[in-house]
Amino acid sequence: MKCEHCTRKECSKKTKTDDQENVSADAPSPAQENGEKGEFHKLADARIFLSDCLACDSCVTAEEGVQLSQQNAKDFFRVLNLNKKCDTSKHKVLVVSVCPQSLPYFAAKFNVSVTDASRRLCGFLKSLGVHYVFDTRIAADFSILESQKEFVRRYRQHSEEERTLPMLTSACPGWVRYAERVLGRPVTAHLCTAKSPQQVMGSLVKDYFARQQVQEEMGSAFLVLPRGSTDWGALQMFGSTTLSPKGGSRQTRMGCWCSNLSPEKIFHVIVAPCYDKKLEALQEGFPPALYGSRGADCVLTSGEIAQIMEQGDLSVKDAAVDTLFGDLKEDKVMRHDGASSDGHLAHIFRHAAKELFNEDVEEVTYRALRNKDFQEVTLEKNGEVVLRFAAAYGFRNIQNMILKLKKGKFPYHFVEVLACAGGCLNGRGQAQTPDGHADKALLRQMEGIYADIPVRRPESSAHVQELYQEWLEGINSPKAREVLHTTYQSQERGAHSLDIKW
Repeated sequence: MKCEHCTRKECSKKTKTDDQENVSADAPSPAQENGEKGEFHKLADARIFLSDCLACDSCVTAEEGVQLSQQNAKDFFRVLNLNKKCDTSKHKVLVVSVCPQSLPYFAAKFNVSVTDASRRLCGFLKSLGVHYVFDTRIAADFSILESQKEFVRRYRQHSEEERTLPMLTSACPGWVRYAERVLGRPVTAHLCTAKSPQQVMGSLVKDYFARQQVQEEMGSAFLVLPRGSTDWGALQMFGSTTLSPKGGSRQTRMGCWCSNLSPEKIFHVIVAPCYDKKLEALQEGFPPALYGSRGADCVLTSGEIAQIMEQGDLSVKDAAVDTLFGDLKEDKVMRHDGASSDGHLAHIFRHAAKELFNEDVEEVTYRALRNKDFQEVTLEKNGEVVLRFAAAYGFRNIQNMILKLKKGKFPYHFVEVLACAGGCLNGRGQAQTPDGHADKALLRQMEGIYADIPVRRPESSAHVQELYQEWLEGINSPKAREVLHTTYQSQERGAHSLDIKW
């Protein structure tokens, strides 16, 4: 059986199980455990339809296939249920990070505003036992800012001898996996080295956030509070403290020690619009500060979370989304300047225009070429095009791009590449009909909702600048390079790898 995109080999991705498959008895849902009605009885193992295949040519090994099958609601409930057991040595701090492109799906699904959808989702997750719910926008800030700097550097270094352009985005895991496993070195050399928002969020949660937490230890028990939190009444279970809460290690009168929270004590879940985010979570390469811990322990699609919500209690109290900064909450939903993505193209285009040509660009104008999923953005100066950017969504457009790149007839300096036609909003993990096809009406509704979300430029975030200094030891420091950038597999492939017809 082959993937619909593949012309040469069998795809090793697994097909999905039927939605009627029951959750196994060894990992009951909270509703089942409590004997409540509306049990989560129809949650299937995580699998990937062959039609979901975005990175073919045997991109998933047998071991990865096993790990992918474990990234599902059962794994999420397993941790929730362990946290209810008496053996506190197995308890974990449960963190959920939500991608901005997932929120319009929940808003459309439950017919509420995007702000109400965010608060409802957060309240529901916390009612299940999740401790913190974050927005991944701050991680996208880092990804965009690092990509901006890298593009300017590549543009200035580009020459006939050293072809550093075009720079291709690396935020889409389906596209990156395809480039690594199928296209090899001729293409991966053009991939931006900035980590994707999901990868950056993993480091933020497992490194920065973990360091900011205070873990009260007594025997095998622990209690976690944000560093600097004023809510120390909960520590009475350990005895009253002898020092005021200013961070660092301290001792209570009963002999309990406070320390930073270990990354292994955090179970980090990503809510994302596509299945290939599950593949991305399997990748290694996180900095040593994470002590071998993965940045994301489990990825659930928006559709999987919606299924849990539909079978649960939606009458729970809404809650504001948390931030990485103590007791601060996210008071409003914001996005980056992209029609259906994190907006790398628009933000990098503006930055490059100002940095390279001292041009201020307020409105980024897109021009559709071959189809609506291949669009062009240009900057002219003195009658000459000095910047030519493109957005290429979907594998047919990607294939055309690769063929032209191979022939040396590709005129673009930068391309925002996304594997899903229609962009991230059209990820296979949401906006799908029951038979697995794109729900076009729902997608149009989601696009309208997403377009109405206010835009915030990454340069305007004071928290990001603060993190560069306090967490990464400076904007261009070795630690920033280690934490925010990655390398790619360099597979030498034959010419036929670039000639696959879609």
